[in-house]
Parts: sequence; C-alpha cells; structure tokens
Amino acid sequence: MSVAQPIPARQKNVNRAEVCDQNFKEFVQNWRGRVNPALLAGGLCSERDFGELFESQLISRHLDLMARVLRVQNKVFYTIGSSGHEGNAMVARLTRHTDPAFLHYRSGAFMAERFRKLPGMDPIMDSALSFAASAEDPASGGRHKVWGSKPLWVIPQTSTIASHLPKALGTAVAIEQARRIGHVLPVPEDSIAICSFGDASSNHATAQTAFNAAAWTAYQKLPAPVLFVCEDNGIGISVKTPTDWVRANFEGRRDLDYFFADGLDLVAGYEQVARAVHHVRSTRRPTFLHLRTTRIMGHAGTDFEIEWRSIEELMAVEATDPLLRSAAIALESGLHTPESLLARYEAIRAQCFAAAEEADRRPRLDTLDAVMAPLAPYTPDKVAAEARRADHATRRVAAFGGEDKLPEKQPPRHLAIQINNALHDLFAKYPEALLFGEDVAQKGGVYTVTKGLHKAFRNARVFNTLLDETMILGLAQGYANMGMLPLPEIQYLAYFHNACDQIRGEAASLQFFSNNQYRNPMLVRIAGLGYQRGFGGHFHNDNSIAALRDIPGLVVGCPSRGDDAAMMLRTLAALAKVDGRVTVLLEPIALYMTKDLYEAGDGQWLTRYPPPEQALALGEARIYEAGNTAAEAPPSAPPCDLVIFTYGNGVPMSLRAARRIEQELGWKVRTIDLRWLVPLNEPFIAAQAARARRILVVDEGRHSAGVGEGVITAIVEGGHGALPLRRVVGADTYTPLAGAAFLVLPGDADIVAAAQALR
Repeated sequence: MSVAQPIPARQKNVNRAEVCDQNFKEFVQNWRGRVNPALLAGGLCSERDFGELFESQLISRHLDLMARVLRVQNKVFYTIGSSGHEGNAMVARLTRHTDPAFLHYRSGAFMAERFRKLPGMDPIMDSALSFAASAEDPASGGRHKVWGSKPLWVIPQTSTIASHLPKALGTAVAIEQARRIGHVLPVPEDSIAICSFGDASSNHATAQTAFNAAAWTAYQKLPAPVLFVCEDNGIGISVKTPTDWVRANFEGRRDLDYFFADGLDLVAGYEQVARAVHHVRSTRRPTFLHLRTTRIMGHAGTDFEIEWRSIEELMAVEATDPLLRSAAIALESGLHTPESLLARYEAIRAQCFAAAEEADRRPRLDTLDAVMAPLAPYTPDKVAAEARRADHATRRVAAFGGEDKLPEKQPPRHLAIQINNALHDLFAKYPEALLFGEDVAQKGGVYTVTKGLHKAFRNARVFNTLLDETMILGLAQGYANMGMLPLPEIQYLAYFHNACDQIRGEAASLQFFSNNQYRNPMLVRIAGLGYQRGFGGHFHNDNSIAALRDIPGLVVGCPSRGDDAAMMLRTLAALAKVDGRVTVLLEPIALYMTKDLYEAGDGQWLTRYPPPEQALALGEARIYEAGNTAAEAPPSAPPCDLVIFTYGNGVPMSLRAARRIEQELGWKVRTIDLRWLVPLNEPFIAAQAARARRILVVDEGRHSAGVGEGVITAIVEGGHGALPLRRVVGADTYTPLAGAAFLVLPGDADIVAAAQALR
C-alpha cells in the first residue's frame, strides 16, 4: 500500500513567487540529463531563435519577480504578471514590429522579444519605468502600467477584458480599406493586426462581437487580416475555464480560421505559431490562434491562491511552468550548462532590480496639469485655421454636381439638409474621410441625413455595417489608427449605450494612456433627444446625455439649427485632425425637418448654408436677444430681466416661450443656445449670468442626469448663486409612446410657468 508523501514546508509558502523562483533554480541545479547538440538542428526554431526567445522569457519572469518584491516597498505599483504566458514571445518573434499589436496584460515576454526588432531599445528599463509610474515611462508617461510602444506599434491597453478586440479587427479592416481609397498607410500594406487576450475574456460580449464581425466580414470575402491570440491558461482570476472549452468553442467556427500552438514549449510551439502567422498574412483572413499557456504566481500580487486552491493543485500548476521546459531544452541542447544558465538567470535578475531602483529615483507625475496634459489637447488657432480651410473648391463642385448647386447658393433649408450638405463638404475636403453605420449608404440613413453621399463617394468611403454599435465604434478606432478620418453614425442615442465603453474606455482614453503618442481622431454622429411627436418611445427619444458628459476628454456639440450644425461639423472634424480628439455631434431628431418656429409656414427655423470658410470656436454659444433672430449681447449690455440657458430642442421652445414672457410679463428675455455640451464654456456661462436678474435653465435631459447641473454649477461657482433661478427639466423616467411622451418632457408652457414663478 502506498503512503502519501508529506509536502515540504517550503511548498506551503504563501508567496508562490518565491516558490516558483526556487523551483527554477533547483531544477537547473539538479539537472543530470544527457546533452544532444542536434536537438535544435533542422527545425524551424533555430538555436538562435530559441536562445533569444528564452532570454525574453527570462526578462519577463524577472520583471514579475522584481515587481512582487518592490511593490511592498512602494517602488512598484503593478503586479499583474506574465508568468506562465512567456510563450507569447513566439508571436512577437514571428511577426513584425510594424504589425499593430493590441496586447493582453500578460505580455511581458512578447514585449521583450519585440524590443529586438529595433536597435538601441531597452525592454528592462522601459518596463521598470512603467512599473514605477515614472513620468519618464515611454509608454504612458507614468499614467498607468501599460504594454505600449510608439516605435514598436504596440498600442497601449489598460485592463483589457476584451474591449480591445473590436478596434484590433477595425485596424485590420482599415489596412485593407486604405488601398481602396488611395490612402497611404503608416505601416506596410501587408501588415496584420495582432490582438491577444485570455481564455476567460473570450466569453465576453465584446469579444464575441469582434469574432462575429470578423466572420461576417470574411463570409463576404472581404479581407480582415487580424490574428486573435487566445492565451488559454485555464482560469480567469478564480473561475476555471471548462476543460477544452476554447477548442470546442472556436475550432469549428466558419470564417474564423483556427490554429493551435503549445505556448509552454518553444520548440513544439514555434512552427505552430509560424503557420498561423503565415496564414493570416497570406490569406488576409481573420485567424484564431489558440495558444496554450498556464498561470503561475496567481492573478496578481494580491492574489494568495493558497487560500482558495489546494497545495497539490498549486504544485501541479507550477510544474507546468514554461521556463522549466525552456531550461530543459537549453541544457539538453548544450546551449547552456547549469552553471551558465544560473549565472544568466541571476544576471537578468540583477538587471531588473537595478533598473527598478533607478526608475524609483526618476520623477513621477506631481501636478494635476501634468497628469491631464495629454487627455484633451486643444490648439485653438490651429483648429480654427483647419476648420476654416477651404482649398477644395474643385472637389466641392464635383461633390455637389455643379457650381450652381453649391449649397451656399441655395435657399434656406432645414437641419437635416444642412448636415447632409456639410457632410458632402467634409468628404470633398478630406479624401481620407469614411462614413459608415447602419443604413447610411443607399438608403441614406433612417432620416435621409446621409442621402446622396454613397452615390457621390461610392462604397469605399460610404458603407453600411452590420447591426452592432460596438463594432461600428471599433471600426472607427481602427480607421483612426491607420490615419483616416472616420465619421461613424450611431442611429439613436439609446443605441450608443450598447457600445459606450468603446468611447469611454478605449477611444477617448488612448491619448491619456499613451501620453499623446497615439490618437483616435474621429467624429461620431448620434441622432438623439426627444420630441418625436410621440413616435418611437424611449429608444427613439433618449435624452440620457449624462453618459456622454461623463467621458473624460470627449467633445460633444449639439446644434439646434442647420447653419450651426454645418459650422460645428467643420470644427469637430478639425479637432479630430489637428488635436486627435474624439468628437461627437448629437443631432436632435425632432429638429431634423423642422422649418417653422412660431407658427406654421413662417419658415423661421430654416437657415442658409454657411460658406466653407466659416466655423465655430469650441464653446462658442449663440445668443438670441429680444426681437432678434440672433445677435451678440455686447459686454456693456444692460442686465436682462431673464436669461434662459438651453440647447437642442430647448432652443426653439425657449424662443417661443420668451415671446410669451415678454408679452405677459413685460420682461426683456435673452435666450442662450449653449451649442457645446462637453466641455461646457463655464466662464461664458458665468459672464452671461452676471448680466441677468433671473435665470432659467431649460434642459431636456432628465432631472437627475442632464446638462443643467453643469450650467448651474458654473453660475454658482462664478459667484451668481444668489440670483433667482429655476430648472425646467425632463422627468426621471423613460419616454413612453404617443401623447404621454409630452408629459415627461418639458414644453413651452413649462418654461412660461417657471418664469412666472420667478416674479
């Protein structure tokens, strides 16, 4: 009868990093195998390949070990490690440094290997600066521990729980799209996009969106050269992946080509990875590489696995450490002796600790201005010059079908027409501009706002996508990565919420987390807000603006009339081109076709098209004085009896209410269309409040989540909180159908009643 052997006390150590470190040293010290010099001969993985890959693995491992030691000394601020995933170095070696890479956070060995692609780069020091949150970190400038590098085309990701897959696919599609529109790529034309993630993340809705869109694209025989690398370690933090789930789930998928590679064995896995890379580069088809890995040392430094996993299970996992297999190959092939390998192991450890100690002495971000510097760059003079640049006269004439058909020569038109004209103008100005979304091409959009663009600029630049807002915004990021100007359309504001994280967590954060080295310039058009005369209910009358206002660095404009929309589109496009900004035009659906203001047939909400050299400055509002359509109130203007701050649908409502208030109360009323909702022009708002005796804020957003809170805060912080003030705002509810919709949204009568309450 066999007797269970006692587990050595050292193996019960809570600090599994120490155990794994000691396991490696003891394995090498105790090695007594035979040397076979032919072990690395004849295969695709040469002795040089293996030697350098093993070196990258060792660098990655010692960065992990260093982080665990120095975190408790507050010299390192990140301990999610790559231990067990070091096989991803093979993917780096077999691809190019010009293949854009979107990496899983366990990519230390990938990065160490890719650093070899360019001379003079130091993966250890660069990584140490990032671990230490140093302001000299070349990836993020100390804002986050990210794997990223501008010269190596590694676009920084933060906590990549699948949210990076859509933009990786978008980048692959963009690489191919460039050829169709004559755009010069910043990478070679046969580049591929690389995207790595964990087995647990492969189940995420955002990941499934990307896989589906990749297959949808390939099904139509459209090239999409993306290499999805699923690093399967069998566990997500503490939730185990069912045995063989990844293979069962992905091996048989149509139009997503499946390859397997053993990431625990460099010799066995190298040729397998090479086949996958060759396949995606040569066929231009989306490819799924299932890379076998393991996870040792826990999810992060704070994950004490021994508290929730048995010691036997931990020891079994640690026995699969890929560095043990690599050490065996190095020793068996004669590439190393035990003494030389241990010496190299300790030398790399010393390098990592020395780099970390040096990084700890380097400056960190110590002011708010320094932290925020790359978040929202804005160069007003350059943006204004770009917005007003009108050197595309010949292309304009061609786009509009003749000199006599130029929109500025036409009679006043409504909002939808002027947005359409402005889009034609932008496409004539920017040959790299692309417009895409649901129904935008032949149909011209649900509300015909994009009518004629497909005919004028063809399918390479104006095209329909699958019904998936997440992928629409992922495509936009991919096109932006490749130097194009994407203009995605989200059909309704309610649909944006399905995909909000593609802007909040990905597009708008990239400048911040890359220290402004990478940008996602784009102009997103979103139809939204309420007042569709009872049609459509909540999903077509969504007034939830707070989701947009809460995204750092985003610019949101909201026009109420056609001329403003055209000039704002030029400014938003210029902000994207010049400063790399992510911008949004929130278009009030109910005003698309509105022609009249006070009474049927008056045509006072029609506007002329502004010539292409006219644009608005960011934050510039429109002021309506009593008795005038629109006029600036000079700084010396006398105080006004009532100032109404509003936007979107609230503008024509407020103007109609102002006429009644003037007639019934004898007040002089000034109505201010903010036009720009993010960021709010707080100094302007405070200055206008200073010339008011009373204030109304008309906000069609909901009571607890609109724009009005920001306006009132600007007024109070500007020193004018003592003024009589009221909000006219939507109710905290979803919008119902039919006439009931007008019970939850503010109307003209509500504005008049609020003014009367201020007497």
